[in-house]
Formats: sequence, C-alpha cells, structure tokens
Amino acid sequence: MKRKITICLDDALVARAERHARSRGLSLSTLIESVLRESLAADVPSFADRWRGRFRPANRDDPRYEALARKYLLRSS
Repeated sequence: MKRKITICLDDALVARAERHARSRGLSLSTLIESVLRESLAADVPSFADRWRGRFRPANRDDPRYEALARKYLLRSS
C-alpha cells in the first residue's frame, strides 16, 4: 500500500531532482522511493554478517558427539 506524505525541500534541490528523475524516465516520487530503499537496505547487515562467529562446535566428551564429529569431519579423533 502506498501512502502520501508531505516533505519540505529547497526549491533548487527540487528542480534538480525533477530533472534527474525525468532524464531517467521516472517520477520524482519513484526516484525518492528508490533512493530511500537503497539507503535503508545498506544499513541492514546480511544474515551471514549478523551470525558470523557466533557458533562454535561443542567441545564435549560425549561418545555420540565424537561419532558425529568424525562423521561430519569436525574432529579427526
């Protein structure tokens, strides 16, 4: 769902933005929306970045763990 908002911008900036949007075959609203989406997407870390380094293999003396570790090449013992 789209929603209408009101923003205040400098007249010179609006004129430049309208020319920029028109040269790309876009409306000013579409241009502003795409720039905002790109800006917000850049701030969100990827799934891998959020979880990198948080998981470590368990270090147990459980025979079941040892069997699974050998099976999946986590340990060579």
